[in-house]
Amino acid sequence: MIDPVFLDTPLYRCEALEPGLGCAVSIKLETANPVRSFKARGTELVASLLPDDGPRAVVCASAGNLGQALAWSGRGRGLDVTVVASRHATVAKLDRIRALGARLELVDGDHELARERAAAIARHDGIRLVEDSLDIETCEGAATIGLELVEDLADTVPPFDAVLIALGGGAMATGVGHVVKALAPGVEVICVQPLGAPAMTRSWRTRRVVTTDSADTIADGVAGRCPIPAVLDDLLLVADDAVLVQESSIIAGMRMLLDHAGLVVEPSAALGVAAILEDPDRFAGRHVVTIVCGSNVDVDAYHRWVGTAP
Repeated sequence: MIDPVFLDTPLYRCEALEPGLGCAVSIKLETANPVRSFKARGTELVASLLPDDGPRAVVCASAGNLGQALAWSGRGRGLDVTVVASRHATVAKLDRIRALGARLELVDGDHELARERAAAIARHDGIRLVEDSLDIETCEGAATIGLELVEDLADTVPPFDAVLIALGGGAMATGVGHVVKALAPGVEVICVQPLGAPAMTRSWRTRRVVTTDSADTIADGVAGRCPIPAVLDDLLLVADDAVLVQESSIIAGMRMLLDHAGLVVEPSAALGVAAILEDPDRFAGRHVVTIVCGSNVDVDAYHRWVGTAP
């Protein structure tokens, strides 16, 4: 059901990163596809499962990556796609949503306000609301990353013993986490979130939903404030740990991925490397997989962060 262009993404040992991180590191590269993120694994399922005799329209709220993915999946199936986003979202992501043919509505607020507006549109128009992380298809799509990791585990020397997953709404963490814990229970599932957007991590630690009044991080793809209770329940079943990292570590991770792996990534995709940088003793001597989940980044902002000349 998922277009093969989004499947079987590269997983490879990146030895150039290892001297600076003090452990063996493999990269699962989820950016080499038409929407430059893992999100289309889920939107392909959503779009494929819409009934032919129902409304051929969908709406979602997005910080940018889900919107691009839904627009791409919808365009190929003749769906009318509406994406609601914050006016302050990354311009490059918004431009790409428009280019893929979706209708884009901007709100003067953050992602949580966009979620409210998307839900209102769905109610008013009687169309499908796609809620990232809550809709099981978005989690199942992400879970195919876990299947690919487990399939490659037997051929990895030495076998990896931890997977680092960016944590936002939770679709990737719960999807990958369920598969890994079912098929490779010895692999540690570690979720990573910015210190400036800690709601889901705090919720995981206290085992109850904790919301925050604001989110302040360059990692816009994981900058939620209001965790979904059902997603937290899933996360509590599969995550071995949830850690918070500083903005300086995220930027250092982006720079390392550029300098040593030749990868331009968005901040959310550098969270795994940031976690290793902040706690090298925990990972010393181990083999860690980090999922590089997106590369949709504003070029000018990227250059400011990593210190390269445009």
